[in-house]
Amino acid sequence: MSPLTEWVDDHQEARELAGIQRRTVWVLSAGQVLGGLGFGATVSLGAVLAADVAGDESLSGLAAAGVTLGTAALAVPLAALARRRGRRISLASGMAIALVGVTLVVAAAALRSFPLLLLAFGLVGAGQTANLQSRFAAADLATDATRGRDLSIVVWATTIGAVLGPNLVQPGQAIGDALGMPPLTGPYVFTIVAQALSIVVYLFALRPDPLLVAQTVAQRRSDRVVAQIVKPDRPTPARFAIFANAAAHGVMVSIMAMTPVHMLHHGASLTIIGLTISLHIAGMYALSPVFGILADRVGRIPTILVGQALLAASVLTVFFGAESTTAVTVALILLGLGWSAATVAGSALLTESSSELRRTKRQGINDLSMSLVGAVGAIVSGVVLGWIGFAGLALVVGIAVIATVVLAPLGRIRGDEPGPGAST
Repeated sequence: MSPLTEWVDDHQEARELAGIQRRTVWVLSAGQVLGGLGFGATVSLGAVLAADVAGDESLSGLAAAGVTLGTAALAVPLAALARRRGRRISLASGMAIALVGVTLVVAAAALRSFPLLLLAFGLVGAGQTANLQSRFAAADLATDATRGRDLSIVVWATTIGAVLGPNLVQPGQAIGDALGMPPLTGPYVFTIVAQALSIVVYLFALRPDPLLVAQTVAQRRSDRVVAQIVKPDRPTPARFAIFANAAAHGVMVSIMAMTPVHMLHHGASLTIIGLTISLHIAGMYALSPVFGILADRVGRIPTILVGQALLAASVLTVFFGAESTTAVTVALILLGLGWSAATVAGSALLTESSSELRRTKRQGINDLSMSLVGAVGAIVSGVVLGWIGFAGLALVVGIAVIATVVLAPLGRIRGDEPGPGAST
């Protein structure tokens, strides 16, 4: 085969893969809108519902802990399922398990069963596992120049549903009252519908499956095409990426899980609490494309450090303004932005630091680590809140921010400055 023929074939294959990638990003984004809707409604009322059913506010943090533990328990199995059957089956399965969980949340509230409620929230965590896995699915066929951007677009899509979800509390309660549902469970009607629709989207629209195509590329395509998608293994940067993602998630969950309880104690209404959580979730997702582009252009590590700066600003705002609803709201926005920058850049770093054979397994370990750290944070945060207050909680979790900054040099890949795909 002549060099010209090889060049033509390579470019034709690249165009075909680019077309599949564009479709994949659109489908994943649609699924994230629906998944975010369910997640937003669950988070906004989880702590309050747990405290109501348990009759003890000190146990309110177990709602978020249940979700994050469920996310952790299913992270590796769903990643393994993706490796065997592709992203389509894995994502749909996660959403189906979450749908069962949401149904059990309503049943637990009706039966006033706290153990059943915790089990239900654990199953709901499968939906969060699928949401997390979606960002990696967006990177399966992405190239060096667009990996951060493509990943961040799917993260951004969660904004629509996640911001809308908490603001459906009041209309959801009205629907719940009309249907005779238990108190505080009406908004889960929207969650059930969103979860069911997301299953349909993943099963029928995510074709061809991006992970299965990527596996085929690694085996059969030309070296020039493979080099854009399949990377050499770099264990140390991959480990740092996992640590940075887990640390940012732990900080975010610890503060966010206790915000509704803290604000309720200070006289905030459910509407104000819902608005605050909405703004926080908007911070988590709305500017993710900005951070994705930043990660592609200036590097993964600098963008992770931007995230740490935003997380530090959030921690300090909580410390100095814990008694102010406005200050807490600002802190929650900064918290979401810091999580977004760290997670988008960290996920891109993990993907390109892992060989094709190790990539899916490490992605599962990453989501497992994030969820376990988040679960521990949610459990401990309730105890810390009762011990030294909301301001003290912020300082405790700030230790994770410092640790990430100190360890950042471990994440550097040769050529990371400027980032992959940047012009030189």
